[in-house]
Amino acid sequence: MRIEDMAEITFPKESWQTTHPGAVEMDAGKVEKAQRWFAEMMGEGKGRLVIVRSGRVVLEYYHQIEAAAKPGIASAAKSIYSNVLGILISEGRLKSADERVVDYYPEMMDVKEGEGNKPGRHAFEANREITFRHLICNVSGYMKPGEEPGKLFNYQSWGMNILTHALAKIYGLYDVRDPEGSRGFQVLIKEKLADPIGADWEYSCKSPAVGDRLSERARLDIFGGYTGVHSTALDLARVGWLWCNGGKWDGKQVVPEKWLKETMAVARDILANCPEEEWMYGHGIWTNAEGQIWPHLPKETVTSSGAGGHFWTVFPSQELVIVQNPGRAHSGDRGVMANPELLEMVLDTCG
Repeated sequence: MRIEDMAEITFPKESWQTTHPGAVEMDAGKVEKAQRWFAEMMGEGKGRLVIVRSGRVVLEYYHQIEAAAKPGIASAAKSIYSNVLGILISEGRLKSADERVVDYYPEMMDVKEGEGNKPGRHAFEANREITFRHLICNVSGYMKPGEEPGKLFNYQSWGMNILTHALAKIYGLYDVRDPEGSRGFQVLIKEKLADPIGADWEYSCKSPAVGDRLSERARLDIFGGYTGVHSTALDLARVGWLWCNGGKWDGKQVVPEKWLKETMAVARDILANCPEEEWMYGHGIWTNAEGQIWPHLPKETVTSSGAGGHFWTVFPSQELVIVQNPGRAHSGDRGVMANPELLEMVLDTCG
């Protein structure tokens, strides 16, 4: 379908416009079928489903959860980190994603043996070559013995914490000597991404309790403190709609278009060094670009993913965003991913 055949593209202000499915070339009966399927999958659990096309809400469904609820979205926040990283590079405070992190956040190397997240895990000499790209693509090997940066896809949050603390430090927002008193990466998320697209997110920054999981010597001031994002379903849809429009929001380029395209492709280190079945991850964004996540869905499909069933999935050429979170309507055959049956049903509603 050509863009000019669709309803005029619009961007939400404080609230979204709503529309009947037929107004944006969607089959109302099939939309209702997708809603029923989702409700059955939720059962007694909590869940919400939002469908946006051409910048208008076609379906907004809440199952045992309030519309205003803002649960944490877990690792889906990594997709937000990716967008903010691209914005910060465009501002020039960071030259490129291929800069060494240690040059900006040397504290990352101050995790000695016995001070990591588990025995045998600490900062190794090879970690000095870790770049910001390595961290956002989950190929850093940070605190992983025997892993060379860029060579293995190894999904972890500790490396993401290094990324966010390093970026926050560049802007004077993080100090390992006072983690609790530091304003942190959430300031950059709000100022650089949330405010420009009108997302009213809430934030948290917590580390696991020291106990059975971590040594009392663990340097959580250095590698702890995951920046959590808490959101309504409609405000997650704003990120998806931003992606549909190449990083532009109502005439303003928020995320650089070149960066966004790069992040939606499989990361070059993963393509070069990892087996084909791992060709699913870009820069904090899960991507179907190589057909590895969902062979029967378009290769343009990109999605976020967070534990507990937090997803927003985007079909850019269809101007289509699907938010489902939290809940059990997901697939486990490729990790925790949005359920392909639901995605196919929604895609089938489009003319």
